Amino acid sequence: MSLVKRPASMEEYLEMIKSALFDVEELRMSVEYDEEFMEGALPFIDPLEKGLRDLQNAIADGNYEFADTDLPFMPVVESQQSAMLPLKPVLRKINETHRKGLQAVGED
Repeated sequence: MSLVKRPASMEEYLEMIKSALFDVEELRMSVEYDEEFMEGALPFIDPLEKGLRDLQNAIADGNYEFADTDLPFMPVVESQQSAMLPLKPVLRKINETHRKGLQAVGED
């Protein structure tokens, strides 16, 4: 069971996505600071950032639809170890929200 609940509103969902984007930018800075230790993160940062930005833009433009399919960046997320991608639980929750919709009141 995850400690992170699905968002209950589009505002919360968008805030979760913005937070994940911030974390991806922090990860990018870590890679730039310590390339030797973090070089394994280089291949997935750009597609992950693009996927989150595309999602954010679709919501902002009103073109977003929930769907019972994984978000395009999830294969990248699942292929990484948690040590390289500490925000993996949040990305999984964003994907779960995409697949199942917003958290209903009283739903766990």
